[in-house]
Amino acid sequence: MTLIAAFPDLLPPPAVGIYRIGLATERWELHGCARLRREVFCDEQHLFAGSDRDAHDDVAHPIAAVSYAMGMADEVVGTVRIHEEQEGVWFGSRLAVAREWRGVSGLSSGLIRAAVCTAHARGCHTFLANVQRQNLPLFRRLHWRSLGEIELCGRPHHLMQADLDFYPPRPRGDGCHRC
Repeated sequence: MTLIAAFPDLLPPPAVGIYRIGLATERWELHGCARLRREVFCDEQHLFAGSDRDAHDDVAHPIAAVSYAMGMADEVVGTVRIHEEQEGVWFGSRLAVAREWRGVSGLSSGLIRAAVCTAHARGCHTFLANVQRQNLPLFRRLHWRSLGEIELCGRPHHLMQADLDFYPPRPRGDGCHRC
């Protein structure tokens, strides 16, 4: 249980948060990524009933943004997963940020950078994602281009491709320079 969960009136939601982004390897990080995805894609957006898990989870590399409280890792506040679809062609998916952390400077873009830079370090020559229409401006600012509009889960999305020239290889999933 987090301090905020135990004493919800003690601290306001973060305007500026302290977090680190990296590959999720610890059991609690993996559970936190799954919990956050369920909250965002099942409970909030109603894209899936009960679980958003699919076959990609068996091969995907989850990346987590972990908040810090009093210098210690606290909870997963953002996540994205990456997987290689075919040799050199990677996909990012299930980008999710906890409601109270949305708008924290650099969090969403940091997760996107970490996803692409990590895949780039693993031999990616093409990085793609199906992006919900409302998120197009963010991805365009981060040097992505739309390859066309599609419908997924009854909602408009764009198949988008990252410009790898702006995403240097970083093997640990810790992001890269700001775009």
